[in-house]
Amino acid sequence: MNSLTPKHIHSERGGARVKLIVFLALFAIVMYAGYLYIPVSIDSYYYRDIMQNMVNQAAAQGSDPRWVKDQLLKNGADYHVPPDATIEASQQDKRLQVHVKFTRPIVTPVYTYNYEFDHTASSTTFLTK
Repeated sequence: MNSLTPKHIHSERGGARVKLIVFLALFAIVMYAGYLYIPVSIDSYYYRDIMQNMVNQAAAQGSDPRWVKDQLLKNGADYHVPPDATIEASQQDKRLQVHVKFTRPIVTPVYTYNYEFDHTASSTTFLTK
């Protein structure tokens, strides 16, 4: 007396197909979201690095905060920084500091995610004159 009839086995196989299709659809959505998000995140990571390098270089050379701002504006296009980004450079306690803030939209067919970039970089103290 086997409780598994051929009809019952066939319906389980159909359930597995549905689960596979749902899994593949969700996996594709996650991959697409990553495809859109990861480049924006990488650009932000490298722009933070550029910000830190610029304030350190300016502090070591005794440059003016305007120089830091100009350099970040010049390099902004390479990292897809929008032209309306807020860039504020200042000097406080013998240290240079730069603050950059902008929003970068990540557009999908259903939803637009606004990636918020808000970072402050300060020169290290051993580089100040």
